Amino acid sequence: MRSLSTVQARSAYGTGVRIILSIIAVLLAVPRYSGDERLPLIRATPEIRATPYVPAGGWPARVGALRPIGGVTLTSPTPAFGGFSGIALRNGRITLLSDGGNIVRFAIAGGRVIDPTGHVLRAGPGTGWTRSDRDSESIALDPATGTAWIGFENNNEIWRYTVDFGRATARARPAAMRDWATNQGVESLARLVDGRFVALAERKPNRRTRHAVLFSGDPTRADTRIARFLFVPPERYDPSDAATLPNGDLLILTRRFRFPFEFSAKLVRVPRESIRAGAQVAGLVIATLRAPLVAENCEGLAITRERGRTMVWIVTDNDAMPWRPTYLLKFALGG
Repeated sequence: MRSLSTVQARSAYGTGVRIILSIIAVLLAVPRYSGDERLPLIRATPEIRATPYVPAGGWPARVGALRPIGGVTLTSPTPAFGGFSGIALRNGRITLLSDGGNIVRFAIAGGRVIDPTGHVLRAGPGTGWTRSDRDSESIALDPATGTAWIGFENNNEIWRYTVDFGRATARARPAAMRDWATNQGVESLARLVDGRFVALAERKPNRRTRHAVLFSGDPTRADTRIARFLFVPPERYDPSDAATLPNGDLLILTRRFRFPFEFSAKLVRVPRESIRAGAQVAGLVIATLRAPLVAENCEGLAITRERGRTMVWIVTDNDAMPWRPTYLLKFALGG
């Protein structure tokens, strides 16, 4: 007959084994908890401050075809603020999209941020635990309804969201984008004035050209027709965003990074009639932004109309480095 101590010891051993197996099962089922740190999430009411930005020596009268209107540096104490890769404007409010699935909306009046709100993309590729899951690089809004389309570069997918970003209503991984490189894919997304969409890859297929597609309508609909074309950026520049001008031309923001730490940007205007299946499109450089005017990573581009004038908005990406600034810049196009 086994002693009581032997039975207790074996019971304790069995319990210990079950606990260890349970822990292993949890770790296998929820790998994020044992690996990468959780991506910071923006608050529903973030604190955002704007301070005037004036480059050393002041703004020139013109920067190519642009006339500077002004700029601000945006700051916030929340760790989730920054890393903005996309910008859109509607009804006087600015929407900034980070490359981690965080969104802030606000208005600016008298140099102050008014009524800031924060939104988190709960729905999207992967679990949303890491930045690679929510590598949201581009945004386009329906000016009438506020419906949003967001491009995810790491997965080369486009998702459609409700106006408050609370729900995803459709998603697509277009066949024409499936061979785009991971983390070098859909960097730019623009809604044209006629309801078509254009998406541009950051890199490939070779050193001089970039993948591009033209959608006949909503890119998340199965019946939307897709045509491939190629964009030829300025030498050693990559597209980072795109927006549509009132006459239908496409304005493409391109940027260049040079070691050890130098950014510059060029704006390229592409005539609407040149965007078609099989085309190789270069466009015309209309402005160059470099130090000392702007020495940061220009990532987001938006177009608005004010009192008959076309306004060009650019936001910079601090790449989630809190010691680097986030600039919001505004220019008037042409005269």
